[in-house]
Amino acid sequence: MVFHKEFQTAGKEPGLQVWRVEKMDLQPVPKQLYGNFYTGDAYVLLYTTAAPSYYIHMWMGNECSQDESGAAAIFATQLDDFLGGGPVQFREVQNNESLTFLGYFKSGIKYKKGGVASGFQHVVTNDMNVKRLLHIKGRRAIRAAEVNMAWASFNRGDCFIIDLGKDIFQWCGSECNRFERLKASQVAIDIRDNERNGRAKLHMVDEGMEPQPIIDALGPKPNIPAGTPDDENVDRANKKKGVLYMVSDAAGSMKTSLVAQASPFKMEMLDPSECYLLDNGVDNKIFLWKGPTANTAERKAAMKAAEQFVKEKNYSKNTQIQVMPAGGETTLFKQFFSNWRDKDQTTGPSQAYTIGRIARVEQIPFDGSSLHANKAMAAQHGMVDDGSGKVQIWRVEGGEKVPVDPSQYGQFFGGDCYLILYSYRLGGREQHIIYTWQGLKCTQDELAASAFLTVKLDDSMGGAPVQVRVTQGQEPAHLMSLFKGKPMIIHLGGTSRKGGQSRVGSTRLFHIRQSSTRATRAVEVEPSAACLNTNDVFVLKTPDSMFMWRGVGATDEEMAAAKYVTSFLGGSATEVAEGKEPAGFWSALGGKREYQSSRSLQKTVKPPRLFGCSNKTGRLIAEEVPGDFTQSDLATDDVMLLDTWDQIFLWIGNEANEVERTGSGKIAKDYVDSDPAGRHGTPIVTIKQGTEPPTFTGWFQAWDAKMWDTDPLERIRARF
Repeated sequence: MVFHKEFQTAGKEPGLQVWRVEKMDLQPVPKQLYGNFYTGDAYVLLYTTAAPSYYIHMWMGNECSQDESGAAAIFATQLDDFLGGGPVQFREVQNNESLTFLGYFKSGIKYKKGGVASGFQHVVTNDMNVKRLLHIKGRRAIRAAEVNMAWASFNRGDCFIIDLGKDIFQWCGSECNRFERLKASQVAIDIRDNERNGRAKLHMVDEGMEPQPIIDALGPKPNIPAGTPDDENVDRANKKKGVLYMVSDAAGSMKTSLVAQASPFKMEMLDPSECYLLDNGVDNKIFLWKGPTANTAERKAAMKAAEQFVKEKNYSKNTQIQVMPAGGETTLFKQFFSNWRDKDQTTGPSQAYTIGRIARVEQIPFDGSSLHANKAMAAQHGMVDDGSGKVQIWRVEGGEKVPVDPSQYGQFFGGDCYLILYSYRLGGREQHIIYTWQGLKCTQDELAASAFLTVKLDDSMGGAPVQVRVTQGQEPAHLMSLFKGKPMIIHLGGTSRKGGQSRVGSTRLFHIRQSSTRATRAVEVEPSAACLNTNDVFVLKTPDSMFMWRGVGATDEEMAAAKYVTSFLGGSATEVAEGKEPAGFWSALGGKREYQSSRSLQKTVKPPRLFGCSNKTGRLIAEEVPGDFTQSDLATDDVMLLDTWDQIFLWIGNEANEVERTGSGKIAKDYVDSDPAGRHGTPIVTIKQGTEPPTFTGWFQAWDAKMWDTDPLERIRARF
């Protein structure tokens, strides 16, 4: 079998690869433009996890031709073949993508008009002659669609981005709420940082306050109509119904025979020598499961069989299709079975969906050479190299940048802002990245100065560097890898200026966790037993002793990082295993308290899922947050539902309205009762923003209890 030359690099490293179908051929899309899709084109995407396991997606724009979508399907099938038939395959349609797909693009998907046929290319330029209008939709899954550059495209209920190249305006309608503004700002920041390499100015504009450049671009402003609610009124409980069929002769004249009329199904119904089709068409989803010993022709024809089934049933052409091998089942598929159990494998696709989640996979033994560790660690985050280039760090002080002593590199204090200049060689040329790290306790003046100094440093280098702004606690893997294999240490407060460190002698607790990309970070947290977590390592320093606490689910690499932290804090530490703590350990933490000890964090079967319950669209609905969730996905003007399998949490945001507060309890109950796996009576815990117990906060890394003391919208505006 002859394979496409593009496949030579496919799946070699963890992370995302994107190709577009151009003149019946595959062409790679530049990394900075990932998340941009022309609506007249078809794309093939491959996501590789560290295991490795693979996800293949073919994406079709609304205006893409039959020929192009056909070519994308052929390339996807060939790629599946090339990777040994192990990948999960998805068919994605514009505006109805799977959560898995949306999770790759946390700052939003951008739909652009046109396509290859009309001469539109994916090129990264510093071209400032852009004129386009983007309509931002969505609260969890963000979509930015290019619309006609005219006032007629606007409404008062949404945010729009008026992109004029040098200047990017985020326009907020008068009925648009805070969380939507926050999400739209992420899209605007993403355009500036990636598409323009940090060289454009961002402006926040409220309806009625439009500056002259907007009037020049769009003409005099008429009356803007109100926003329209999305009104797809479907009974949610109904969406969870599935029917199971066995597929025979998929390669020839495909036939389906009924196995079970209604979910929940039993795992025993799946015979390893057959292929099965799970019909969840009421929710626009079809799953095809390939038995490990089914015949090869059938397995190869799986996607075709699913597409034919969609036609026969007269389902919408927007139906999502997922094709998966045994062992690579997605969360959505498994939830239709009442007794699903995963084998505790350490490799292979079964834990693909948990990589990067907190429900953590047992670590795969890794080749110890740091280069390899770093490569795998970081491809997912657009890692440019292994972090072995030249690092220079300055601290912002009195409006100037002051060099940090190289012996202190890797230490970051919450009361400071830092500029980190990273230089490396690529293809014989020197390249630069400027990371601007902003502590959560630094002053407004320092924030402003850090932005100004970054621009100044960029200008002094001829505008060549890429600029990356980093907020404390959200460090990308590449930044974590710059400290020569040592963990990055983040201090809660204080400053690295002389005498600015926390008082030696006070009690301090550091939380050490390895990310899915194998980089470690040690984050200082409040010294309380409630901050402990069974999956990680903690270092506790008291005025007269030091402990290294190892949780049941911790890894050896986390222990190694902890040893480094103890050597830095000075003194030798007593190792303490979870469950065998001496009394002095608890008394130093102010007494024994309940902490995140959920065993379900160690079992990888059910990753936690987060949903937002909102009636901003005119009726109360719950929608899932795509990708790995963080504390900032908790919308303060909504009620959020966190499903950790053993229990359900309802988190009530301070600004949630009455309908959401009173109606969310029913949503949680319906969610459990209509669970296709047939769960009943799962405890539902209601908690209020600001009073979260450790059983809730433990699902988020480095939970910051003070996160909402300052306005999230103000924080993101500081990044403009």
